[in-house]
Amino acid sequence: MKLTIKILLFVMLSHFAFGQAKMRELKELINKDEDAIKLIMAWKNAAKNKIQILANDSLRSNEALFNTQVSTRSPMGAIVFHTGGTLIDNGWIRIYGSGSEKLNRNLPNWNKGKTFQNFGDKPGYLIIADDAVGGFFLLNGGDLGNDLGKIYYLSPDNNEYEQLDLTYTEFINFCFSGNIDVFYRDLRWKNWEDDFKKLSANEAFIFYPYLWTKEGRDINKVEKNKASMEEIYTLRTQQL
Repeated sequence: MKLTIKILLFVMLSHFAFGQAKMRELKELINKDEDAIKLIMAWKNAAKNKIQILANDSLRSNEALFNTQVSTRSPMGAIVFHTGGTLIDNGWIRIYGSGSEKLNRNLPNWNKGKTFQNFGDKPGYLIIADDAVGGFFLLNGGDLGNDLGKIYYLSPDNNEYEQLDLTYTEFINFCFSGNIDVFYRDLRWKNWEDDFKKLSANEAFIFYPYLWTKEGRDINKVEKNKASMEEIYTLRTQQL
């Protein structure tokens, strides 16, 4: 009986241990020779849109990079490690980094419990950014289609994931120098600039009637209120 219990205990512990993903150490993720932050800063210097790179906290950056498990050789790893996040056009688009007071979402923590359960898991997709109208940008890890590594957009006027035919790197380039006005032409209303000035990067507009309904098709006529990104994400995922 005691032997059986010991065997069962060993099997359970072995299953738990080998069931966990092996996490690379922080030093393996920091690539000092080929750090993509140099490329990102070059893009910033040549950007056509207004870019604000938020300061990072070293302890929080270390933790965020370790939990993300992406090398700084990639733009995603560099943004997570070197920045608290990036605000595009005064915060109309918010790209997740390691988090800051101004942008209280970091990439791994924001995704934990949403797109994966434990750090080290392979997610079916990652939420990498959001915007002022409650839209979310997602990096496909396999759950959204066969086009691994492509960006999808969950728009406030559509309950489907829209493929943007952009990689993460191309998405960052678009945010820095692409035509954002054209991308959002159907999601901006008369005098939107005045309303936007009152919005923080930790909030977004929520519309009622919802923009994906027949009654909410005209964005100029719907009610507009502010809500936290957590509230908006919960609402959007309930509707999918």
